[in-house]
Amino acid sequence: MIHAFRAEILSVSRDPTGDPEAVRHEPDGLLVVEDGVVVARGAYAELIARFPQVSMESLSGLMVPGFVDAHVHYPQTDRIASHGEQLLDWLERHIFPAETAFADKGHADGVAAFFLDELLRNGTTSALVYPTVHEQSVDALFEAACARDMRIVSGKVLMDLGPEGLRDDLASGRAASEALIRRWRGRGRLGYAITPRFALASTDAQLADAGALLAAHPEALLHTHLAENRRECAEVAARFPQAADYLDVYDRFGLVTGRSVFAHGIHLSDRACRRLNESGAGIAVCPSSNFFLGSGCFDFEQAQRHGLRLGLGTDVGAGTTFSLLHTQGIAYQAGQMKGTALDPFRALWLATAGSAALLHIADRVGNLEPGQEADFLVLDPQATPLLSRRTRGADLAQRLFALQVLGDDRAVARTYLLGRLVHRAARNGNRT
Repeated sequence: MIHAFRAEILSVSRDPTGDPEAVRHEPDGLLVVEDGVVVARGAYAELIARFPQVSMESLSGLMVPGFVDAHVHYPQTDRIASHGEQLLDWLERHIFPAETAFADKGHADGVAAFFLDELLRNGTTSALVYPTVHEQSVDALFEAACARDMRIVSGKVLMDLGPEGLRDDLASGRAASEALIRRWRGRGRLGYAITPRFALASTDAQLADAGALLAAHPEALLHTHLAENRRECAEVAARFPQAADYLDVYDRFGLVTGRSVFAHGIHLSDRACRRLNESGAGIAVCPSSNFFLGSGCFDFEQAQRHGLRLGLGTDVGAGTTFSLLHTQGIAYQAGQMKGTALDPFRALWLATAGSAALLHIADRVGNLEPGQEADFLVLDPQATPLLSRRTRGADLAQRLFALQVLGDDRAVARTYLLGRLVHRAARNGNRT
């Protein structure tokens, strides 16, 4: 089945800093989709002659690739906006008690369904997702993702030093991970990530085994946390006194590779940045949660100087929004705190092609180029009275920046997966 969409189309294929050719924009564009895959894209006037009989839908707004969330926790959905602690105390008080409930598959099913629908409502079509230590928490997420045709990467959390109810052991963690990989390999649009929670949650033996598991499965990612909070960094340094820095802890266990995605990275040494660049590992920047937990601000200038691979994550539930659109605006604020004014096109790249490259799915999503899957959303610059007033007569960069700073789920008029409409906003902001 071939179908076409006529709209203003925007995508950013690579970091546009000093590279304006990375930005592709058709003010009156045509996207042609066959069996869920983009087969053509270009100016409507130039392309329509090639597809004179194709069924066509005209969309009002700005079409962009589906957002790719590079770091988010689905079991923390019901603890978003939990008051009063920084990272380690926040985990103990709010998060670990909530995650113990995911031993119940029925509970996990309900949260996974809500979580994925919330992603779609916010224009997120692909994501790298933390579950819990429980094997069934991964099954629940993957089942719900397959039912929706979403591109989701996840994997059982490893934490043999976790609290009661959230603790595995070396043998059970490895066995459950291997079982999940066998069970879900090749199904739907899924990928697997080896997921030690963070350095303090696993014994040396389990960290070493995670490295062995990563080496044994070259198709898998490594997903964990790095240098998020100063107290956390101090406790890691105290436990691993021989390591040069936090990243070096992971490196000693074979966990720093071109397939490694580290969330946060806001307290990095230059040595660690050089090693990240050398290895090809990257950082999922999570500005909303960094502000909420008082952790600090990501240093975009340091990352640029060292050529780090970057993506953007909401990090719900420390992150306070599911909206990667609004998270782009928060990233701008984080950059300002360090003296960097993040360009709106670079922010969009972080949330689309940048995150897709970090997750090794850039050949499939992130650019809306021919051969890629037709995951996209339509942004409405008139979604609120303030947005409408601010964007009236504005050029593309101004409209995009206003959407990032003032927009949220209300600005996502439509979300499409494989060319199929899966969310449409009503005028009152409710799902229809």
